[in-house]
Amino acid sequence: MPNPKRRHSHARTRTRRAHDALKTPQFYTDKDTGEAKQPHRIDPKTGMYKGRQIIDVKESE
Repeated sequence: MPNPKRRHSHARTRTRRAHDALKTPQFYTDKDTGEAKQPHRIDPKTGMYKGRQIIDVKESE
């Protein structure tokens, strides 16, 4: 198995690792309920997506 001939510099290592940080998830505020929600996802409570009813949700008692 090949081994590195020279060690990598700190700048080269840190440049590579610059993209490894975790990104914060994006949210938007729902117009109807005011809750913070992730974009492009069906609301599991109401079954709505982009103002349309996509799935039928059973109401829990």
